[in-house]
Amino acid sequence: MRSRPYAASPPSQERSHMSLADLVARNRSYRRFHEDEPVPLETLRDLVALARLAPSTGNFQPLKFFLSADPARNAAIFPHLAFAARLRGWGGPAQGERPAAYVVILGDQRLKAQSGFGVDPGIVAQTMLLGAVERGLGGVIVGAVKRAALAQALGLPEHLEVMLVLALGRPREEVIVEELPESGDTAYWRDAAGRHHVPKRSLDELIVG
Repeated sequence: MRSRPYAASPPSQERSHMSLADLVARNRSYRRFHEDEPVPLETLRDLVALARLAPSTGNFQPLKFFLSADPARNAAIFPHLAFAARLRGWGGPAQGERPAAYVVILGDQRLKAQSGFGVDPGIVAQTMLLGAVERGLGGVIVGAVKRAALAQALGLPEHLEVMLVLALGRPREEVIVEELPESGDTAYWRDAAGRHHVPKRSLDELIVG
């Protein structure tokens, strides 16, 4: 079955009552934002409250969270992140299009011996992003992080290890989900209008039995 391209409209600023399917469809990896529109710190706390209820391996709950909604703190975080490595020649969002907030997901080394960190970072990252979309925001999970340098810049204690970073804000770009081309190339790309295109494998290709 061939799927049609899906254009993910940037989320509305009003609190959403979308279905889970709509939330997942709109939860694209946004990398350009309205930087001048602040994200309240309380909103970040609400997202961590969702992460707190997410599943955790063995229920050891080894993750902690560093919140940043302040321009000075944001400026300290941004240089240690890399955005969209497969967009060749793009050095990341320009001034004015950078994230308005961040959640740095941390692993507490004092709790690591009990179960490791397992899949917990990915689970909480996706949970928080879905919560962000519901609140009219968007974001991207950043895994390309200069972890030691970021920890030093934030003054983190040695027992907290940087795992992932969520970059958040009101999206300033349109993301379109496309059918995977016959070449099988999964690289995302941007058209002349700056719209971000993301090829996805078909449902029939994913289901093997």
